[in-house]
Amino acid sequence: MNKVTTVSHTFSDTDKTISFETGKLALQANGAVVGRLGDTMVLVTATAAKGVREGVDFFPLTVDIEERMYAAGKIPGSFFRREGRASDQAILTARLIDRPLRPSFPKGFRNEVHVVGTILGADLENPHDVLAINCASAALMVSGIPFEGPVGAVRMAFTKQGEWIAHPTYQDGDDSSFELVVAGKMTSDGNDVAIIMVEAGGTTSSWKNVTGGGVPVTEERIAEGLEASKRWIKESIDLQKVLVAEVGELPEFAWEPQVDYSEEIFEAVEAAGLEPLRSASITEGKTERQNAIDEVEATVIESLTERFPEEQSQIKAAFRSLLKKVIRDRVVRDGVRIDGRDLTTVRPLYIEVGVVPTAHGSGLFQRGETQVLNICTLGMPKMNQMIDTIGVDDTKRYMHHYNFPPFSTGETGRMTGPKRREIGHGLLAERALVPVVPSQEEFAYTLRLVSEVLSSNGSTSMASVCGSTLSLMDAGVPIKAPVAGIAMGLIAEGGSYVTLTDILGAEDAFGDMDFKVAGTSEFVTALQLDTKIDGIPAEVLGKALLQAKEARLYILEEMQKVMPSPRGQVAARAPKIISFEVPIDKIGEIIGPKGKTINTLQQESGAEVSIEEMDGYGLVTVGSTDIEVAEGVRRKIMEIVDPPKAEVGAVYVGRVVNITKFGAFVNILPGRDGLLHISKIGGGKRIDKVEDVLSLDQEISVRVDDIDPQGKLSLSLSQETVSARRENDVRENGDTTEVSEGSPGELEEDSVSKDTTDSPSKPRVSFEESFQEELVQHYGDLGPDVSKHIAPQRDRGPRRSPRRQ
Repeated sequence: MNKVTTVSHTFSDTDKTISFETGKLALQANGAVVGRLGDTMVLVTATAAKGVREGVDFFPLTVDIEERMYAAGKIPGSFFRREGRASDQAILTARLIDRPLRPSFPKGFRNEVHVVGTILGADLENPHDVLAINCASAALMVSGIPFEGPVGAVRMAFTKQGEWIAHPTYQDGDDSSFELVVAGKMTSDGNDVAIIMVEAGGTTSSWKNVTGGGVPVTEERIAEGLEASKRWIKESIDLQKVLVAEVGELPEFAWEPQVDYSEEIFEAVEAAGLEPLRSASITEGKTERQNAIDEVEATVIESLTERFPEEQSQIKAAFRSLLKKVIRDRVVRDGVRIDGRDLTTVRPLYIEVGVVPTAHGSGLFQRGETQVLNICTLGMPKMNQMIDTIGVDDTKRYMHHYNFPPFSTGETGRMTGPKRREIGHGLLAERALVPVVPSQEEFAYTLRLVSEVLSSNGSTSMASVCGSTLSLMDAGVPIKAPVAGIAMGLIAEGGSYVTLTDILGAEDAFGDMDFKVAGTSEFVTALQLDTKIDGIPAEVLGKALLQAKEARLYILEEMQKVMPSPRGQVAARAPKIISFEVPIDKIGEIIGPKGKTINTLQQESGAEVSIEEMDGYGLVTVGSTDIEVAEGVRRKIMEIVDPPKAEVGAVYVGRVVNITKFGAFVNILPGRDGLLHISKIGGGKRIDKVEDVLSLDQEISVRVDDIDPQGKLSLSLSQETVSARRENDVRENGDTTEVSEGSPGELEEDSVSKDTTDSPSKPRVSFEESFQEELVQHYGDLGPDVSKHIAPQRDRGPRRSPRRQ
């Protein structure tokens, strides 16, 4: 048996204890650590290839998160009842792990590394993503794989009162105004924590908290949060160091640093291409500039081929490094960027709404050569996305999808499903709008936004944020405030840091930081940071936040010139939705037995009706392309909730809604059904089955005879219905039987007890004689008539049910 090592630590100012265990599970991986926070448990393994794959010129790191439904005590809801492709949350967690780990491997290390996180337990209280980051770092630390860690991470929530709390629960996060996930590692001198990754965003409670007297999430507050996060990051790092010390001697991992080019080749490339590259790199226009750079590269390769005939790949790599040096030197030295802008200028903007006439809402946002078309579609609440995950959320109402086709960069490629980058960018833009999207009680629609990236040269995700705001407002969605986003860059040289506003694609590739910020004019709604260097001082990040705010306010101003506020109503093609509350005990009546009532409403009106049980009440949503139809359905539902009262003696036209052995139930008013007894259906004739006379959904005219103390209605056929049936019998059978007008459905008293021979104009009617004749015709001679020898009895009215045979 291997040695099992376990260490644990309770985070300061919290009741949360984290533990790491190694040596028990997954023993064939280079490193394996089981982490636990509360009852949330994650197994993370780290495995590296023994050699470098031929032709690899990058570091092949792969991170996968395997969400197992058993972790939350669930069975997958798919047809096959097993986990399928990774969920969006799993992909986002994998990206959260990848981003701080990638810059923490030594330069020149090209062995393939695979980090796998398997969620073993989910207590639905403590999120597993930050725990997985810490476990991934710990697994690498005990694996022997060259890794310049440890890396620590913490989640922090900004409360309504303006306090940052560490390692919040799901519930704490939902109630907070903002959440930060921060990762970092110790600086080279060991005196401070350098931040290397930030993922942050507002919550559905953000606007309510801010407008309810809470502290807004400003740039200054976020800078404070970043500084405060260092304390808990260091505690996680220290615990990993304790784990390594407890494990003892680590296995050795043999590897050979890979060199892209020799010093000799770089010097030759620099001598041949430095000056031409300086001129080409300031050419205006992305395509024109790239063409000019490609020409210089071709010239340099041709001039050095004779000298280095077998080293063309090294020449290309050296040329790329030279291009990076040229771009960075000009920015640091002259404060001028490759497109001629200074450090803070935003590229020219073009903004348009209503681009697609058939869409419910559309917005086109273009910043320089970055162009995004966003389409908003409104749907009924039943279109909410159902989520089958191990988290606390099971539905999703506001969705943002991001598409990045190859033509957006002027390239060819395969059009497959969304990749991890597209999912991550889509979720970032989605998170930026969440704090300002109205709740379902305020605006009942399901919202799906799609960002089509048509041209890309820097920060398409932030362009998607701006496009989302435009399309939502164009669709008539009453968002709380418009949101804009901007991408910032940073170049670190010689201990100095230069922050760039609205970075280009090349500046992103050759810079040291990609820093994206989105928000309203009042507060930040989303933030994402990635670095390629050994951390960035918190004060530098704070300054970058303030510089980003200036750009964000400018973009918001330009957007509001085109679309000052949301449209007053939704588009003509969009469904018209009415939402209203009903008592929770009335939901069953609205739905009806087996959904019959609600289905009838939908079939008759063509509208869509949905009911959702909320906290103490039912929320009814009615949708139709015609607002008058939706209003009509609403009135009918309210009549079910508060039905009008029936009056004794009044006649109503109703519909047969149910048939039993003893009669038929007739709906005469919304929510009001009455019993029409079988004895009152025959119109003076005895019937064996109600179905012989009535059918479901048949309309008949009935009279209310009685209402008992419980509100139950006793009905009888109205004279109009009886007369119509009598006329029909005469027309079909020649039957001249008459029924008293005073008591529909009952035998006329004179027909039994009075001699009617003195009225020659009126034929004598006897139910017994008619029935006797029918029996004789069917059975033959029935014997002597015993009824003549029996004393007459007082008429007691019709029998309650047919005599049993």
